[in-house]
Amino acid sequence: MYVTRDRALTTPAHETAAAVAELRDRAEITDALYRFGLGQDLKDKELFASAFADDAELDFRPAASKWGARPPLISGRDTIVTTILAMFTGRVDTTHQVTNTRITIDGDTARLTALVEAQHLLIADSVTHALLKNPYDVDLVRDGDRWVIRRLRIDNTWYTGEPTVIFG
Repeated sequence: MYVTRDRALTTPAHETAAAVAELRDRAEITDALYRFGLGQDLKDKELFASAFADDAELDFRPAASKWGARPPLISGRDTIVTTILAMFTGRVDTTHQVTNTRITIDGDTARLTALVEAQHLLIADSVTHALLKNPYDVDLVRDGDRWVIRRLRIDNTWYTGEPTVIFG
C-alpha cells in the first residue's frame, strides 16, 4: 500500500505478484553474469559452471580481434569451464566488475547487456597485466528457479596492458 497525504493507494494482488516475479527474474538474470565473473575470479569450477546452460556458447572473438588474437568460439558448458579455468588457474589472477546492466525478458528467455571491467594479472609477474572494458551481450534461458547463459558475446571498447601475454 502506498500512502499519500490525503489518501491511500492500493495495488491489486495480481499486479504485485507480477512485479515481484519480474524483479526476481531480473535479479537471477544478473546473478548469472555475477556467477560467470566471480567463478573465474575464485577459480571455482562449480560456481563458474552454474552460470551456463549445457549448450552454452562463449564468443570472445570480437574482443580478442582488437589485439590480433583469433580464439575459437567455445561451445558447451563443460568445454567453456575447462578451457577458461585451465587458461587462468595458477597463472592469472582476475577481477571482474559488472555495471550498466540492461535486461529484456520474453517468457523463458532473456537478453542482458552490460559493461564488464576485467583485470588480469600474471601471478609470476604482477607487473604484466591487462585491464579490459568489455561490452557483454548475453542471451539467457530459464533453468528452474534460476537463469543461465546460453550465449555470451564479449567485445572490447578499450584495454591497457598486455592482453597478448594474458590470453595468448
